Amino acid sequence: MPKFTTSDGLSLHYEDQGQGLPVLCLSGLTRNARDFDFVAPQLAGYRMIRLDYRGRGQSDWAEDYLSYNVPRESKDVLELLDHLGIDKAAIIGTSRGGLIAMGLAAVAKDRLLGVCLNDIGPVLETGGLDYIMGHLGQHPEFKTFDEAAAARKQAMEPLFPGVPLNRWRKEVTHTHVETPEGVRLNYDPKLRDAVIEAGATGTADLWPYFDAIAPLPCAIIHGGNSDLLSFETVAGMKRRNPNLVVAHVPDRAHIPFLDEAEAQVALSDWLEKLKQA
Repeated sequence: MPKFTTSDGLSLHYEDQGQGLPVLCLSGLTRNARDFDFVAPQLAGYRMIRLDYRGRGQSDWAEDYLSYNVPRESKDVLELLDHLGIDKAAIIGTSRGGLIAMGLAAVAKDRLLGVCLNDIGPVLETGGLDYIMGHLGQHPEFKTFDEAAAARKQAMEPLFPGVPLNRWRKEVTHTHVETPEGVRLNYDPKLRDAVIEAGATGTADLWPYFDAIAPLPCAIIHGGNSDLLSFETVAGMKRRNPNLVVAHVPDRAHIPFLDEAEAQVALSDWLEKLKQA
């Protein structure tokens, strides 16, 4: 179980597999390395690196929950690259991971080869933020994974039509643990307090952070039913970066699994641009 110690003393879990061009996979806000299980086959032939952020997955929880913030997590990413002896890496950033990637483009662009954003951009829609805050840090009221998966499928069917129950069960096991007391979060519930104190309004101007990525190869994978990233924002991203690789994935909300046909075409185009850069 590979781990490294951050400059403020936390032990963070990571996974490092394969050889070739390094692709660092950064997960969503409450999620972990398992976010990328479905896309892993497409990254065969690359060095695929995944990180469990502080307070998530198999990483240590922080005594100071206020360290659950994008700048500190961005520093953790750079320290992981240093630990692995990697000068530059490409980033696939899902949701929170994409915010970290944009931040790194602004402050440490020399460490990046390119960025692929999974359903995240410089404008965060309030509907999506409200939904996230509606369940962030709260243990679900289910006794088993099977109960949780069935409820997840029922709730998400309008936005993710046709996704089989076994896929939702896998996702539930990625983000929760089954205990004698019932299904529990596998991340620090104080992440909610950190997000609230950092400001969860989505009103910050993130366009300069997105603009900082260019001219590095960049892609955006957008869930067509997303309540966090709008078609309008994606169009604006394309106007500002004409070389942006764009995929709209139908029948997906926040977030696409990344093994959809549209997502895989965009990833292939982006990976090819990385090789040519």
